[in-house]
Amino acid sequence: MGQLFFMGWEGTEVTPQIRTLIEDHHLGAILLTTKNLKTAQDTAGLVQELQTIAHEAGHPVPLLIAVDQENGGVNSLFDEDYICQFPSAMGTAATGSLELAYEVANATAKEVSAVGVNMIMGPVLDVLTNARYQPLGVRATGDDPQEVSQYGIAAMNGYKDAGLTTCGKHFPSYGNLDFLGSSLDMPIITETIEQLSLSALVPFRNAIRDGLDAMMVGGCAMANASMNVMHACLSDQVVDELLRNDLGFNGVTISECLEMDALSHDIGVRGGTVMAVEAGCDLVLLCRSFAVQQEAISGLKLGVENDMISRERIMVSLKRVLQLKSKCTNWHKALNPPGISLLSTIHPSHLALSTRAYDSSITIMRDKGHLLPLSNTLYPDDELLLLTPLVKPLPASAATKTLAETVRSVSTDHDKWLHRSSIMSGEGVFRELGRSLARQRHGKLLHTSYTANGVRPVHENLINRAAAIIIITADANRNLYQNGFTKHVAMMCSMLSAGGKKKSLIVVSVSSPYDFAMDKSIGTYVCTFDFTETAMSALVRALFGEFVPQGTLPGTLRKSRKVQKSRQHWLVESWNRDRDHRGLQALIKTIEKTSPPGTQSGLSGASAASFELVGIPDLAEPIEEAHYVVRNSSTQALFGFCATYTYPARSLALISALFVDPSKRNLSIGHSLHQRAVRGLLSPNPKYPNMKITALQLGSSLPNIFPGIPMSDLTEGARLKRWFAANGWDISSPRLLYTLSIRNLSHWAPPEGLLANIQRVSFAFDLIHGRENAASVLEHVSTYSGPEVLALYNLALADEKSCGVVRAKSPVDGSLVGTVIITRPESSLSTYIPVLKSLSATSNGSGGSGGIGGILAPVVPNTPQAAIVLQGLALLGIRQNKAHKAGVCVLCWVAGEERDTLLGMGFDVLDAFEELRGAGERFGEMNLG
Repeated sequence: MGQLFFMGWEGTEVTPQIRTLIEDHHLGAILLTTKNLKTAQDTAGLVQELQTIAHEAGHPVPLLIAVDQENGGVNSLFDEDYICQFPSAMGTAATGSLELAYEVANATAKEVSAVGVNMIMGPVLDVLTNARYQPLGVRATGDDPQEVSQYGIAAMNGYKDAGLTTCGKHFPSYGNLDFLGSSLDMPIITETIEQLSLSALVPFRNAIRDGLDAMMVGGCAMANASMNVMHACLSDQVVDELLRNDLGFNGVTISECLEMDALSHDIGVRGGTVMAVEAGCDLVLLCRSFAVQQEAISGLKLGVENDMISRERIMVSLKRVLQLKSKCTNWHKALNPPGISLLSTIHPSHLALSTRAYDSSITIMRDKGHLLPLSNTLYPDDELLLLTPLVKPLPASAATKTLAETVRSVSTDHDKWLHRSSIMSGEGVFRELGRSLARQRHGKLLHTSYTANGVRPVHENLINRAAAIIIITADANRNLYQNGFTKHVAMMCSMLSAGGKKKSLIVVSVSSPYDFAMDKSIGTYVCTFDFTETAMSALVRALFGEFVPQGTLPGTLRKSRKVQKSRQHWLVESWNRDRDHRGLQALIKTIEKTSPPGTQSGLSGASAASFELVGIPDLAEPIEEAHYVVRNSSTQALFGFCATYTYPARSLALISALFVDPSKRNLSIGHSLHQRAVRGLLSPNPKYPNMKITALQLGSSLPNIFPGIPMSDLTEGARLKRWFAANGWDISSPRLLYTLSIRNLSHWAPPEGLLANIQRVSFAFDLIHGRENAASVLEHVSTYSGPEVLALYNLALADEKSCGVVRAKSPVDGSLVGTVIITRPESSLSTYIPVLKSLSATSNGSGGSGGIGGILAPVVPNTPQAAIVLQGLALLGIRQNKAHKAGVCVLCWVAGEERDTLLGMGFDVLDAFEELRGAGERFGEMNLG
């Protein structure tokens, strides 16, 4: 029964009480907190001792050992020699990089795993529906449910790949709590289930779908028309019905700590334990008191003895807990944590990651007066004033350790000022910030604190002395004195500047970015998302121009900010292969890396060569290509790329690809590229003076990277369609195109009756290689398909070793009724059809490792027998792929009406696209800039 409890204790050594819980009650899970942990080495020894006690007491499986290690200001384990500091969840989201979020979580997990921890209490999946006033703050990603999902899942995967089990929190959400003044401070969720489903529950639902191991259910109340719950973790409506039945969660559920005052006073621990298990909780959390923990154990035993809880119910939870443990631990691993030997090895790379993450998170939301970097706007003799609030030190910050250190020798003016000021302990967290600024200014720094007493004479005197003022705020929306103080100083600076005295004001929010996010009266506003020593170090380097901050505000703030920037017009240049080839390769890799976890980028497997068609020999029709870039001329980095092609013989022009660096999206780069591309396609071509483009096409079959607007993600597809519609395209009649696959080709067998149906119609099928017998094929393709497909067939016929063409002939006159290209794994066509070499195409299946075989560009005229011809071509293609030892078969592309015919053969949809076409005159009448 002890396996159903999750307990902690106070102290850095094993106490008789925790030993009794493990030995006598077979306690199965332990939560370690800052009160238990000293150094990494001490922690590894402590965990090893706990596991040894459990092993010697006859536990069948090791203890579950968990910690809160959310980063930012919430870390249970800190050791500046071995454990790295990383940004908070919101700070990580501010980097705009899901890859970085994964790396940070993975590094965090590797560090705590090294000391014997096997479970992390994360990720935080709360959506800050009412972000400005919620105490959760930067512990959450932000206020956008989809963004919270993406970063939460990235973190979850990082944890899991390092061998830890994960625990999402705080279900059903701590993101929009009302505090109604109860003496017991019981927060209440007032939103309805329908409202929660549209926002707060989205990240939980998505994390469950992607394999979340455990879920912590909060202790908040819920009050709405359909639900009146005093404590969520004690309610079967929340745990059993909402979490398990509605959201489909099958993992371990963990209650909020039953020692919280509101819960223990309202119900009592003994009754609360029974209610938690009845509600569906698998682990009951009790953090500290041994007496309370004993009471909870006796309560559960009594509940079973009185038949309030069945033994079957206990066994269900026990099975879940044991299954969870099997994922993350065994006795060999539990009794032999690698400890310092591993930590010392990984520490250098994790330090570099920490610096990169913090540098990437620093966000300059506004700098109206171009005050930054300060190294460009302050004269050597100017004094800089730092004003900091009194805040509680962060428990995991190295800066807090300095409070107990001996005061250093007084050396600079800054130190002298500190020495004669009354520095309270809460200000110690900013002491190192002041010293760092003083070093940058060669001692020309003044530093004092401010309180709820407002602007005092000492502040006025210092403001008059300083040329620039930095005000630090930390949750000013909840600590309103900070808001008032900052506004007062801003008004003073404005008046002094108007009177001829230069006063530059920089406001830095070191916690919630919402302090002055929407207040335009604060002209220069910087956000760091936490005030750990590492964050403050990054802030100083950013303020003095050692790097250019690239962070963006999370959630709706990020989106609204990007909309404001979207009026920019970018210089678009023609593609230059020698200059831009390397930049395009890097841009493609960047986009691949930032694809959401579990998804495949449309550029997977592509390279710069994929877009280079001019110069390919033996194409039936001439092709003109013109590509465009937006680039940084200083670094040669590409911000965006657009590929276009023209088929003069058909008066057809195509936009084949348009993509932008993820960190530069919504800044109008795509719009600038699109406008330039369309203008270039419609402009007179000196090489073909009589050519007039009659049709523009969005999407191409050669190269086959984006046959149209990607629609695998319907939400993103709808957004892209709206964007192209706003840029002149008619989206009302798209042509649906699909890429299909058979992922486990070695186990594929034709559906019953398929072969007999094909044989019954007496079509003849054969396979040809090379151009010797290809005249009828090229004539057929030219008649029934477009110039891109004709060019693709020419490429296939030129590669006799790895490509062939299957022909279907009429039994009546021998005329062709269908053709398709077959490719071996690693064929030359994979350069232009990168899905044929993309490793991610096989990532979700159990197919062999023999590579990817292709069935490409079926050309089947629309006749009553078209479906059976297509099936015959596909069947021969599959057989050829199997003969070539391919592990996966990819068929691209088929039109919408052909898809169902092939799905019946065992194909699955890999990707979906919508090709758009428009008359040249439609765009010629537009203002293209």
